[in-house]
Amino acid sequence: MSFPQITDTLKSLEGRLLFAVPKKALQEKLILPDLEGRLQQAVLDLLHGSDIQFHRHSRLDIALVQELDIALVFLPAADIPTFVGEGKVDLGITGRDQVAEHEAVTPATEHTGVEEVLDLGFGRCRLQVQVPEKGRLKEARNLVGKNVCTSFVNLATAYFERLEGLEDTETPVNGDGVGKRQLKTKIKYVGGSVEAACALGVADGVVDLVGEFNKKTQSTHTPEILTHKFYIIESGETMKAAGLIAIDTVVESTAILIKSKSPTRPELVNLIAERIKGVITAQKYVLCQYNIPRPLLEAAKRITPGKRAPTINALEEEGWVAVSSMVEQRKKARVMDELTKVGATDILILNIANSRTG
Repeated sequence: MSFPQITDTLKSLEGRLLFAVPKKALQEKLILPDLEGRLQQAVLDLLHGSDIQFHRHSRLDIALVQELDIALVFLPAADIPTFVGEGKVDLGITGRDQVAEHEAVTPATEHTGVEEVLDLGFGRCRLQVQVPEKGRLKEARNLVGKNVCTSFVNLATAYFERLEGLEDTETPVNGDGVGKRQLKTKIKYVGGSVEAACALGVADGVVDLVGEFNKKTQSTHTPEILTHKFYIIESGETMKAAGLIAIDTVVESTAILIKSKSPTRPELVNLIAERIKGVITAQKYVLCQYNIPRPLLEAAKRITPGKRAPTINALEEEGWVAVSSMVEQRKKARVMDELTKVGATDILILNIANSRTG
């Protein structure tokens, strides 16, 4: 992309809502390293399902959205809470762990910090304290005074401050003033391959992510984010391969949509949130349709109450009604079984491409 093209793109940002999305390198922070790029792809699929269309030039981390006054800004996941929290960007997708890491040293105020808009339901992981499985350290307190490696220095420091009883603790320093007592535990920053620190003798324990990943199997959903069924599988293979075991959890995380406390275009923030929420709802639910004799309707309604209420229409055949109701994807087989037992027939399960629900 030429310099004039870059300049024109930057000029076109004026008046647009800025929406930060993670760059590909985010996987070390939001999801397991061996799932490189999958979280970013989930975000891109979510945007596609929300009809947020854009073209991104390979050498520029800015993309203009078609038909909406929005510009996507591709940033490292760890930086997104800073940009959104300071109001430089209006909206962003990152991990709850990244927000917690940022706020551990930059607490939110009335006008700064981020507000969580929506839990996106993917990129689930836990930041955990881990030690060698065959070692002598069995509890987190055993690590006090020892070496701990992590990519989440702020959260790890706050965790061990609580463990050492240093929260809000102030003591005289050299008789000249008041300061915080020094942390006995030595927190060391490691940008990647944190799980190797113990084996290499760099650390006695680590604070690292243990995630849940999405095993994909083909489906026929549209749009693209719905082209797979998602089965959540506990993933601790990297931790186990390194001979580590988790002994405590610092924070649980998932991908979230966040916004600035003073967005430039609140109406667009609400629009995007509703679109994304609609895609997530469509992924979570299916539409169940069936016919049933009216005398048996109440029993069937208890099985399929819907999000608000089932839709019921009379059939041409006297004494029969047709029912449509949203049911959770994960419960659909059981719902069909129970409907059959109470007398429902012609039971259909239909995929939902998109939705707007209350």
